[in-house]
Amino acid sequence: MASQVIPWYKKKAVSQVKTDYAYHHSKHVVKQQTERKSSFRSAHQVQTQATEAMAEPTYTIPASRQRTAAETEEYQRVTTNVGKGLAVIQEELHRMRIATKAQVESIAIQKEVKDMMRKRVDLLEEIARMPDFWALRPHTVWEKTPVMKLFCTVEGNPRPIVKWYKGGVPVDPLSAPGKYKIESKYGVHSLIISRCVVSDTAEYSAVATNQHGTATSKAMVIVKGPSGAGRVLPSGLVPHLTEIHPSKLEVTLLERFPVSFGVEGSSIKLVCTMVVVPDLPNVPPHQWYRDDTLLKPSKLVEMSVGGGAASLTLPQLAKDDEGLYTLRIFTKEGTAEHSAYLFVSDAPASVKGAPGAPMSVKAYDVNSDYVLVAPPNTVNEAPTTGYFVDRCEAGTDTWVQCNAAPVKVCKYPVNGLSVGHSYLLPSESRDSSGISRPSRKQVTAIDAAESQRLQVIKIEGKYDIVIKDDELEGYVTIPGEPTDVHASEIFKSYVVLSWKPPSPRGRAPLWYIIEKCLAGTGAWQRINTAVKLHSPRYPVFDLQDGQKYQFRVYSINMYGSSEASAPSEPIQKVDEDGVPSAPGKVVATRNTKSSVFVQWDAPTHLKNLMGYYIDGRVVGAKEWFPCNHKPFRHNRFVVHGLIPGETYVFRVQAVNIFGLSEESQESSPIAVQPALATPSTPYGITMLSCDGSTMTLAWKKPKHSGGSKINAYYVDKRDADTLVWKEVNLAAVTDRICTVDNLTEGTFYEFRIQAGNLAGVGLPSAPSAPMKCEAWTMEQPGPAYDLSFSEVRSHSLVIVWKPPIYTGASAVTGYFVDMAKKGSSEFVTLNGEPLTHHYLQVTGLEEGNSYIFRVRAVNAKGVGKPSELSEPVCAKALPGTTEIVTGVDEETGDVFLSFEACEICETSKFEWSKNYKPIGDCPRATVTAKGRTSRLTFTNPDKDDLGRYSVNVTDTDGVSSSYTLTEDALNTMLELSYAIKHPVVPLKHSLNYEILEKGHVRFWVQAVKLSPSVSYRFIVNDKEVTSGEGQKISHDVASGVIQMTVDHFTRADEGTYTVQINDGKAKTQSSLVLVGDAFKAALKEAEFQRKEHIRKQGPHFSEYLDFTVSEDCTVMLTCKMANVKKDTAFHWYKEDDEIVPETPPNVMSGACALPLPLFSRKDQGVYKAVLSDDKGKDTSVFDISGKVFDDIINAIARKAGASASELVMQCTPEGIRLQCYMNYYTEEMKTVWKHKESKIASSEKMRIGGTAEMAWMQICDPSDKEKGHYAIEISDGVTTYTRTFDLSGQAYTDAYEEYLRLKAAAFAEKNRGRVVGGLPDVVTIMEEKSLSLTCTVWGEPTPEVTWFKNEQEVASNEHTRVTFDGGKFASLVINKVTTDDSGKYSINVRNKYGGEFVEITVSVYRHGEPIPEPKLGQPKTATPAAQPVPPKSPAPSKTPTPSKPQTPAQSMKSPTPASTPAPKSPTPTPKSPTPPRSVKSPTPPRFMKSPTPPRK
Repeated sequence: MASQVIPWYKKKAVSQVKTDYAYHHSKHVVKQQTERKSSFRSAHQVQTQATEAMAEPTYTIPASRQRTAAETEEYQRVTTNVGKGLAVIQEELHRMRIATKAQVESIAIQKEVKDMMRKRVDLLEEIARMPDFWALRPHTVWEKTPVMKLFCTVEGNPRPIVKWYKGGVPVDPLSAPGKYKIESKYGVHSLIISRCVVSDTAEYSAVATNQHGTATSKAMVIVKGPSGAGRVLPSGLVPHLTEIHPSKLEVTLLERFPVSFGVEGSSIKLVCTMVVVPDLPNVPPHQWYRDDTLLKPSKLVEMSVGGGAASLTLPQLAKDDEGLYTLRIFTKEGTAEHSAYLFVSDAPASVKGAPGAPMSVKAYDVNSDYVLVAPPNTVNEAPTTGYFVDRCEAGTDTWVQCNAAPVKVCKYPVNGLSVGHSYLLPSESRDSSGISRPSRKQVTAIDAAESQRLQVIKIEGKYDIVIKDDELEGYVTIPGEPTDVHASEIFKSYVVLSWKPPSPRGRAPLWYIIEKCLAGTGAWQRINTAVKLHSPRYPVFDLQDGQKYQFRVYSINMYGSSEASAPSEPIQKVDEDGVPSAPGKVVATRNTKSSVFVQWDAPTHLKNLMGYYIDGRVVGAKEWFPCNHKPFRHNRFVVHGLIPGETYVFRVQAVNIFGLSEESQESSPIAVQPALATPSTPYGITMLSCDGSTMTLAWKKPKHSGGSKINAYYVDKRDADTLVWKEVNLAAVTDRICTVDNLTEGTFYEFRIQAGNLAGVGLPSAPSAPMKCEAWTMEQPGPAYDLSFSEVRSHSLVIVWKPPIYTGASAVTGYFVDMAKKGSSEFVTLNGEPLTHHYLQVTGLEEGNSYIFRVRAVNAKGVGKPSELSEPVCAKALPGTTEIVTGVDEETGDVFLSFEACEICETSKFEWSKNYKPIGDCPRATVTAKGRTSRLTFTNPDKDDLGRYSVNVTDTDGVSSSYTLTEDALNTMLELSYAIKHPVVPLKHSLNYEILEKGHVRFWVQAVKLSPSVSYRFIVNDKEVTSGEGQKISHDVASGVIQMTVDHFTRADEGTYTVQINDGKAKTQSSLVLVGDAFKAALKEAEFQRKEHIRKQGPHFSEYLDFTVSEDCTVMLTCKMANVKKDTAFHWYKEDDEIVPETPPNVMSGACALPLPLFSRKDQGVYKAVLSDDKGKDTSVFDISGKVFDDIINAIARKAGASASELVMQCTPEGIRLQCYMNYYTEEMKTVWKHKESKIASSEKMRIGGTAEMAWMQICDPSDKEKGHYAIEISDGVTTYTRTFDLSGQAYTDAYEEYLRLKAAAFAEKNRGRVVGGLPDVVTIMEEKSLSLTCTVWGEPTPEVTWFKNEQEVASNEHTRVTFDGGKFASLVINKVTTDDSGKYSINVRNKYGGEFVEITVSVYRHGEPIPEPKLGQPKTATPAAQPVPPKSPAPSKTPTPSKPQTPAQSMKSPTPASTPAPKSPTPTPKSPTPPRSVKSPTPPRFMKSPTPPRK
């Protein structure tokens, strides 16, 4: 196969095109391309002539050589055997022919170029002129770029002399051999810089001089360090290769950890995936670095490798962890490395405004003293005023504050540490707002002088023996004196003494004592160190300002003390050195789309510089933000995490132990954009149509535009069997479609594309697949092309394409869109019917998955060729993605669509489309852009503007959005637009009126907002009224109220009221029609308020009579009064009858109440309360009837129902009674009894009643039908209170047995023998008189009667006669009583059901004696006759209260009374004869009703 031959002139032409494009405008590209075309035309002519010369003449077979058919067949058979050999010869001949063509072409074009250059020089030499530059262009290149060239073209006659300068200093190639090379050919002058480094960054200039003048061209060259994940690595920061670990593994890094951002206290994990061959666990060997420090595994640094990934985990971030992290993996080839920066910001301060934590805690000679910290970066906080240092021995929780007051210097001596112990030494910064979080550091106390006393001796090169110097000293007891006592550090607050340890030292443990004195006095004083001083270094505090001191030191061990050392030189405290000077000029340059490269000059006075802090600020903003949180040691830094397209300025501060320097001057504003570069290669070249002589090509734009807009494409072609490329287009193609003509039908062609931008022309694309120039004749359409995506979200996207160039036999009628997951060949058609438009919104995607698409056009003949497959697109929205919003301009009232891009660059443009067709210059809408926001404003929006609007932001990673403008949304915005263009004063409340307390009428209207310049007027019945007598007009700007108050409202004020308001351009009016019934109501209310005002001048009711119900259900009539005095009288009346309450009303209390206890229907009536005194009289009337009476009953029912106890069962002789206790019960309450959900009506069988404390329901003569669930419902008109009892099962059985027992007891009580009446309690009678004791008795059967005297039965005789007539009248007659007849008489009436025993006391006195005072006898009830004893019922163990109702268990028997007598039956007892009233007869105790159990 012949190798590719490229002549020297072609190489030069390509190079010159790229160079010119890089440093000149696009018109120069066209010029150079034209030169390329002209030279190729000449070459083509030469090649054609050479081809014709080499062509062989046509061969004609003579007649003598003509063969017969048999001979021809034989000839073909023979030639078949040598066919392969001939093919090989032909192929070799073809190769040689192509090589010859190339050589001929080269010779011809070389000759033509030389002729042209000679003619050009001759022409230029004829014109005299001063030097003129085609200007230098600025360059940004990477460090270690092998060669960087600066080109400039100079014209002038005579030929100018060009000199090169760097930063104003001439460039001398001899000063740095191999570094610089200066060339000048054909008017093109170049400066070649080899092996670029960051120090090559400077302003370079070329100065051209001839006899007619001088011209200068300048350009800035910036050299950046090598990148790692977008990070520019300053030189010196990349860790050095420690040692080579031999490895036989092949490692390829895949996904690399990016620039990361963390916060103090959080955790972060850096992961780098890789492919390792062979794949073994826990390999390959690797190292992690922070800046140039090798990291070791610890509790704060966790490392792992394996499973195709290496990771570094920082579980507890601190600002000390900020820095450049590098992963170094040892491979077969050497090392594979990746670096990226980790930023750690301050955690939220515990106190707002407090500074950040200090960091980089370092300890020096920890045994004795020092902690060194780096001050925090304070941007918007107050300046740091000092630092606190705490210490804690590792493993304990005891913290000791080392300094009582904050120290201003970031260096402090810490005393009292023990050798070999580890300590935590956090520090805290402080400002006017508070104290920061502590820093993080753990150190171990080590005697620095200990290692100096060790010697290592090697034996035979294999073994090490470590010995101490004191082991070689011999036997020494007392140590020697220290030497070289001096001040190693001098500060304003303390001085650090240092000395050399004694020699000989001795083997015993050693410590030191320090003495001081004023210089020249010799008065030595010992310095108290509080602890034994083991280190030859000690800070001394409490030295007086302005005084000079001398110091000396003693060495001491267990054997004694040495002599004093020689005194030190006089030492005096000095002022602090101070902070560094401010850094110099700050230059910011473009780096990536989210980062900026910042460089600055070092401070003039470094003063032990620790590093730099870099701050940034968005242009136009006030607050600065920190770009780093840990001092950065180099004077160049990459600021990451910036907003693409935003403009920033930067400043730098230097840091040392005394704090932060002044801020540097701000850098020039810079927009965050990628550095300029040439575009990457186009790809996806496809053929859209072919007619046999022309081909229409399309291609996809480069993936990287190089930081500027791509404004040119160049197409090359070649025959598939040649190696020489030929240009297709002379002028640049701006669209990604090109028609190539003058093609040969049937020939295969290859094409390649180059893209150009401001930085130059990029590399050519890979050659396309061979395409045959053959006319398309198929009836179906060709492929759609230029598939693009917008509005990519987590679950949807929009695909847009362009229609086919080749339409086939008929017009394209629609499109099918196919989709497949990345890596799959199974396509799914997304639309069932062909689409008539050129876009489709695809939904239902899975977030994070990638998809590919293709489009097929359809016409009447069928489905055409599919388009080229799209690039895989991931269903994931860009960070910070926003959507189009609609609005109406508050000033102009214009309807608009607005979009704010999440990222943008200086070359980005907002491309608006309607239904995915570019809007362009349309009279219906205008597009404006400001910063990252673009607005599409409609001119006169109507229904024609409805549709789907989309916007794409060019030169971004697909920032786009869409919005469908619907008719409802448009109408809403049009209403708002009309309101803005035709402003009205918006009203909160239209014109209204209210009646004030004196009968005044206020007409008012309230606007949403009023300005102080508002004007208005009131019009009543078409007549304007003004403020004056009878009406007052005013307004309040704050509340927006405009009002008119009419003092005396009369019938003449009926009519229409209008208020007209003008406020700037806005105006409005509001009217109120006040006529007819509406006016009458207003007039009536005004007159009432006027009367009310008059009434309230004297004593009056502020609250008229009303009622309340207390918890005990007492109804209270209440009222409140005002403007009363002590002489004011108050009276209650019912139906004009005065009521005098037990407690006189107290009018001075402002309230009176009349209680109505046990409220019932009898309390209905009209109640009045009357107030009166010399100022007037007022009456309040309250009619308790109708609805008011019902309301009171309902209120009582509400209280009673809430207090009602559960139903309680009580047995009586008549039946079973269910009782419900409550605070109060009256029959007017809405009370319903239910049995098995059926309402119970009062009857002989079911009796319903109640008392003031309970409601009851009596089941008379119960039977099994009355078993079941019972309930009482008490209703207050809103709520129903229900109490229940289950009278069934054992409960019913026990109740029924109790009922039978009580019934029998009642029957016995009813029929037993008893004295009905007639007997007195005491009888006093004179001697010789006759005494007759007669009574009526009753009993069924007829009882037996027995008389007793002094408990002895009285027998009937002449003196004492006993009679019992008709079974009813019993008599005891004593004839001629004597004193012996005095005594206690009794009668016993008894039958089988029982009896009664009644006593009478008889006193007999003689004639003439005073009548003795009677001594009452005690009536005694006779013991009832023997009868069956009913079963006892358990008495209640506790008397429950109404507040805590208790329901007895259903199985428990009904409680029986504790008293002995049986309950009385409600059935009336038959009347018996009653003795005359004049005779007092003993009355037996009347037995009460069936005993009632205690209230539940």
